[in-house]
Amino acid sequence: MSDLVFIAFPTEQKAEEVRQKVLSLQREYLIELGDAVVVVKDEAGRIKLNQLMNLTSAGAASGALWGTLVGFIFMMPLLGTALGAASGALGGKLSDVGINDQFMKDAASALQPNTAGLFLLIRKMTTDKVLADLKGVGGVLMSTSFDETKEAALREALAVSAGTVEASPATT
Repeated sequence: MSDLVFIAFPTEQKAEEVRQKVLSLQREYLIELGDAVVVVKDEAGRIKLNQLMNLTSAGAASGALWGTLVGFIFMMPLLGTALGAASGALGGKLSDVGINDQFMKDAASALQPNTAGLFLLIRKMTTDKVLADLKGVGGVLMSTSFDETKEAALREALAVSAGTVEASPATT
């Protein structure tokens, strides 16, 4: 079973920095992620999702390649490329994997304007080592599906020393 974590940060750069740190932990096999998405709320209140992989463009590129190959068989490579790219883009758009985009947008509405957040879908992790590497990165834990002890340990690990500015959750 996977766990979902949402952490708020004062800037997009800080959220991206922590995502890169978590991805490096994944390369060390200390954590296994299903998804890692940085969300940004601009001053107008619009939410932007920075996904790890754009499935629409990846699908279009793959579809264009296969469409070209099939097009060569029927002596119409340009038509094959166009149809392949269109169908690949549609397939990529419809095959959303990881965290639901609408859920992330709804949850990110709690962010203050000009701040960012990081959504992590965690499949497995070596908790003590991951929390030790995240110690003091800052951020505010907005929500998590962890049990109470893991959640408290994550809050403690994210805590920064006095004098450091961190994002604050919106009051509703």
